[in-house]
Amino acid sequence: MLIRRKPPVKSGILRAPKREFPKHRAFIRRHACSVPGCENRTIECAHVRTGTDGGTSLKPHDRWTLPLCGPGFVNGEAVEGHHREQHRLGEASFEKKYGIDMKEIAKEFAKRSPDQNMKEAMMAERNNG
Repeated sequence: MLIRRKPPVKSGILRAPKREFPKHRAFIRRHACSVPGCENRTIECAHVRTGTDGGTSLKPHDRWTLPLCGPGFVNGEAVEGHHREQHRLGEASFEKKYGIDMKEIAKEFAKRSPDQNMKEAMMAERNNG
C-alpha cells in the first residue's frame, strides 16, 4: 500500500539573503595584506563588523571582506598576522594603529570583485531595502 504524504506547509517566513560568496573570497585571498608595508603572504579574508550587517553570532556579508595576513613567517620570524591582531585590538584601535579604513577598503574590493553573483545580490538588496 502506497502512503502519500502531504507536502510540507510553508511558514511564510522569507529566507535570508545569501551572504557567502566563495568566488569573492578567492579574489580577496589573491591580494596582499591591506596593512601598508606588510610582507606576510599568508592571506585570509577578514570581515569588517563595525557599522556593517553583522551581529552577534552573525558574520557580515562577504562584501565586507578585505585581505589581512594570517599567522606565518616574514624573514624567518614567526608573526601573529594582522587578521588576529585586528580581533585582538578591536577594529577601531587596529585602524588607528595602521592608518587604514577597513570599511572603505572592503567597499573598493567589493566594487572590483569578479563575482557577478555577489554583485547581483547586492543590487537586489539595495532595490528591496
